[in-house]
Amino acid sequence: MSKKMIVVKTSDDKTFEIDESIAIQSETIAHLVEDDCAANVIPLSNVTSEIFSKVIAYCGKRVAGGGDPDTSSDEAKEDLKKWDAEFMEMDQSMIFDLILASNYLNVKGLLDLACQTVADMIAACKSADEIRAKFDIENDFTPEEEEEVRRENQWAFE
Repeated sequence: MSKKMIVVKTSDDKTFEIDESIAIQSETIAHLVEDDCAANVIPLSNVTSEIFSKVIAYCGKRVAGGGDPDTSSDEAKEDLKKWDAEFMEMDQSMIFDLILASNYLNVKGLLDLACQTVADMIAACKSADEIRAKFDIENDFTPEEEEEVRRENQWAFE
């Protein structure tokens, strides 16, 4: 591991000192390091300390575990898959904040994992009403509009 430390300050004024090898898992931070903009504190105005600590945990696991799950052994892949599943056991609002943070920080693997988690939550729902209830989405269609959409997209309901 690299010995250089990167200092990051989150939107709630918490400061993190993290190993460069972990920090550069974020392409956003990596570009700042490459451009010599990381000599001082890197401000993250869109990420809270709670969410950033999750991002660090994910990146740290990838660095410690060899990084690329595609080139790992089957056992290592299974361990990583299990770790990912346990890591994503959090409330919905935190998952959405993690999606925003991983997009902002450009941590592609984490963004993919968090989006897949939401996709799996949607797929587990049996109806549009169940999806609306799960994600607290208001139905803004009138019954007539909803029926028209169903008629126009009948193939999707078969």
